[in-house]
Amino acid sequence: MVTIVNYGLGNLGSIVNMLKKIGVPNILTSDPADVVAAERLILPGVGHFDKGMSLLHERGLMDALNEAVLRRGVPVMGICLGMQLLLEGSEEGKLPGLGWIKGWVHRFPNMQDEDGKPLKIPHMGWTDTYPVAGKRLFERWDEDETRFYFVHSFHAVCDDPADVAATAHYGIDFTASVEHGHISGCQFHPEKSHRYGMKLLTHVYRQEATA
Repeated sequence: MVTIVNYGLGNLGSIVNMLKKIGVPNILTSDPADVVAAERLILPGVGHFDKGMSLLHERGLMDALNEAVLRRGVPVMGICLGMQLLLEGSEEGKLPGLGWIKGWVHRFPNMQDEDGKPLKIPHMGWTDTYPVAGKRLFERWDEDETRFYFVHSFHAVCDDPADVAATAHYGIDFTASVEHGHISGCQFHPEKSHRYGMKLLTHVYRQEATA
């Protein structure tokens, strides 16, 4: 059973539907007791960093998440803003993040494409993504081409390069996915990435279910 944390931000319906489509049982909840008791967690999110952290605090979910992930070792995947919240903080706000992965979230700088034209921020659309060898999220990933759907203005910078699970390029190379033990995250939206997202979520949750 996958527990999706509902703190008021995120593409919740899309995630529920994708998990249902691949046959993964799930519940959507804002109850801290459900989070503490979870077998596996997804932390979604779309929007402002400080808003996300404020809502986690207001709904009593911070202690529940720390209990589940840090003390019980429950596998967790952050998606988009949910991935950024895994880090220590962001240039977008002032509140500290969860701090489960050492690093900071930075805004994309002003950039130009190969023709010298300004690149639009947010970065939005399908982008080639390059998994890092040896990471659980992309274990036995045999795709010749890997593309995921992104919508973001900020990107994570990990203190330890070993925490980077995949990279992508938009003006600069940036971290597209993180992984630190049982803690992982995707800057892209697997629930909106069609067969690539379906393959990733199927792999992760079938693997964890049989681990």
